[in-house]
Amino acid sequence: MKANNMKKFLLALLFAPITAFASGATLHLDKAPDVQGDQAALQNGAKTFVNYCLNCHGASYVRYNRLTELGLSEQQVKENLMFTAEKIGEQMRVAARPAEQKQWFGATPPDLSLIARARASEDGSGADWLYTYLRSFYRDDKRPTGWNNTVYENVGMPHILWELQGQQVLNHETHKLELSVPGKLPAAEYDKQVADLVGFLVWMAEPTAGLRKQLGFGVLVFLFILFGVSYALKKEYWKDIK
Repeated sequence: MKANNMKKFLLALLFAPITAFASGATLHLDKAPDVQGDQAALQNGAKTFVNYCLNCHGASYVRYNRLTELGLSEQQVKENLMFTAEKIGEQMRVAARPAEQKQWFGATPPDLSLIARARASEDGSGADWLYTYLRSFYRDDKRPTGWNNTVYENVGMPHILWELQGQQVLNHETHKLELSVPGKLPAAEYDKQVADLVGFLVWMAEPTAGLRKQLGFGVLVFLFILFGVSYALKKEYWKDIK
């Protein structure tokens, strides 16, 4: 093979994954509401997570006592959110054993402690992906669980929030989801419930994010003031020097 042909071959091989990615269909993600400054929303998200997600998915990097940072007392956490532990300092682990889950589902459900950050690294916005995903389940009799998802095709997870949202079907002509059986919540209230849950998942992935941002803002203010003082000192020092 000639040198020029070899060079073209190597370049094609290098950029093939990029070309394939660019030619694929772009996934539309709905913008997730930002509830990080709303303690009531985060508390509701924690409640939803414990009641619906913690049955199968653990959050082993988070301890129950961290939930007090959401404005809850230890007593409130113990009485309303601790169903898989006895001590407030224990991790938020799932009650089922991994071996049992693998036998039931074919695979162990992933830990959700860092799911928002993991999705952010893969798709750009973990919150938007999770928000869209949890609102995109539809009935599919061809799937073992009876459910599928437009964001995650052939997903193995069933729709755990179907009682709240209802049952959607996919219109294969318009490629849009349509509500066939209403749930307990109207669409707007269900979206709010999902937004709170996603907000809690985002908080759980980095509980100190709020403090980090405050410190960053404080550092910028300090540097701005320091610059002003330094500039005034420089003018005072050099005023008599030509």
